[in-house]
Amino acid sequence: MVGEQPVCPPQLLLRGWGTVLLSQCLPSVFSQIPDPELLPTDPPKKPDPITSESVVFWGLRLWQVIGIFAMFALAIVITLCCIFKCRIPRTKKEIEARHAQRQAAKKYANTLETVPPLNELTEIPGSVPDASAVPTVSEQVQAQSAHSSPPSVLSVGEEQPSSLSLPETE
Repeated sequence: MVGEQPVCPPQLLLRGWGTVLLSQCLPSVFSQIPDPELLPTDPPKKPDPITSESVVFWGLRLWQVIGIFAMFALAIVITLCCIFKCRIPRTKKEIEARHAQRQAAKKYANTLETVPPLNELTEIPGSVPDASAVPTVSEQVQAQSAHSSPPSVLSVGEEQPSSLSLPETE
């Protein structure tokens, strides 16, 4: 029988088809089996939350560290502002008032430079010194020391007549 093909027994055919189906299904089945390394474990313990009472370092609490840092930063800012004379923004009116104050101070300082000394102010410019003017105490001492060389020593009970005494009124 030339044209006939051999016939497979049905059991062999079922096994073949089963093998093909099984080879197709096994990868999808194996992908669903969890890997023991990937199985979930207990989650790691969360660290304690940081509060203001948490000890940060050297036994200091968080609020103490923040306070020390804030005081240090404030001291640096104040020092820098004093050294470099930082300008605080002002209104136009304040700036103009400060400028006028500086101009007035400069004008006053220039006026003071032109003021004559005090001894020149007591004399009237252009006048002849008056001989009848009342002499000062220093002029009296100089005049007295020119007339007598040793200074006179007064005892407690003696009084020296003074030319500067006021006229007596009756």
